[in-house]
Formats: sequence, structure tokens, C-alpha cells
Amino acid sequence: MDFPKNFDFNTIEQKWRDFWEDRKLYESLPNPTKPKYSVVIPPPNVTGILHTGHMLNNTIQDVYCRMKRLEGFEVCWVPGMDHAGIATQVMVEKDLAGQGKKKEDLGREKFVELVWQWKEKNGGTILKQLRKLGASVDWSKERFTLDEGLSLNVRKVFVDLYKKGLIYRGNRIVNWDPVSKTAVSDDEMYYVENRQIVLCKISAREFG
Repeated sequence: MDFPKNFDFNTIEQKWRDFWEDRKLYESLPNPTKPKYSVVIPPPNVTGILHTGHMLNNTIQDVYCRMKRLEGFEVCWVPGMDHAGIATQVMVEKDLAGQGKKKEDLGREKFVELVWQWKEKNGGTILKQLRKLGASVDWSKERFTLDEGLSLNVRKVFVDLYKKGLIYRGNRIVNWDPVSKTAVSDDEMYYVENRQIVLCKISAREFG
């Protein structure tokens, strides 16, 4: 048998990815005879691409999932995109702004339709990269923030937690985005010292 001089990863890796996916080797089904092991990939923004941190994180998850399969567990590794939808919303609003429009001009249903169109157009890059990695993900369970069943379950859980008193409304200091009209986490912020603003706040307090 003649072996190629160099390893052709494009041919070999694609061949085995297709083999795994065609035979649904990583799809998980309820199995009462096996212990269960489940991992949800922290969904990256649909607008971006995987960076080195994602690659490392997903490789570690893959190692654990493969190990658990070898140990006899029913493993469910779930892929997803866009953990909150805010990044996609911002990109769609920028696109509308270029046309001289706002999301309020369209109404909720039309805007959601545009978000879905954006996801279909730009959201495939991340999943293609995960496939290139050879990640042993259950692709049949792929989810996106606005999936109907997913959104319904999120609302049900929030209502249930609220009724149990585990979450509640209250006045809190948050990072507020006046454009997207939503709170954002600390790691989404860029802090800039502005002495003029600080002085204005002190003056307002002093002169009450």
C-alpha cells in the first residue's frame, strides 16, 4: 500500500467527521440503564468566531465527554449559539441604522424575523469551526436563543423560580446600556475615568 508523503488533514479529518455524524455516534437518547452525564457548551455570540479560549474550553469538555462515554455513561453534549441575543440585536440594529431605520419602526415581529435572518446568514461560522475541531457534540440538539421551545422553557423556569421566591425584583445598581435598553455584565464594560462627570456628581450632591 502506498502512503502519501505528507498527512493530508483536510481529507482525513473530514472523512472521519462525516463518518461520526452520518452514523450519529454522538447523539444521546434517554437510557434508564446508564448513568447520565450532560454538558452544555456556554453559547458563544452568533456574530463572532471561536478564539483560542473557546478552543481550549471546548477541547477540555470534549475530553471529559469522551472519557465518560468510555466509562459507560449516556453523554449529552449540547451545542448552542448566542447566550442572550444582545450581540445579534446590536448587529441587526447597526444594519438598520445604515438604512436610516430603528427597530421601533419595524415592530417586534418584523425585528425578530430580521434577527433570525441574520443568524442564518452569519451564525454558521462558529458551528463549522466546532465541527473542524472534531468536537463530539450531539448536533441534533443544537439551540439558539430565540428557538421557540427554548424560550418557552426559560420563561417557565423564571416564573417557577419567582413563585418560589428564589428570584425577585429589586432596585440594584447595574450597568445600563441606554441604546439596547438592557443591563450588561461587568465584563462587557470598558471603564473610562472622566473627572468632569465625577465633579458634576459631587456638585449636584453638594447643592442638593
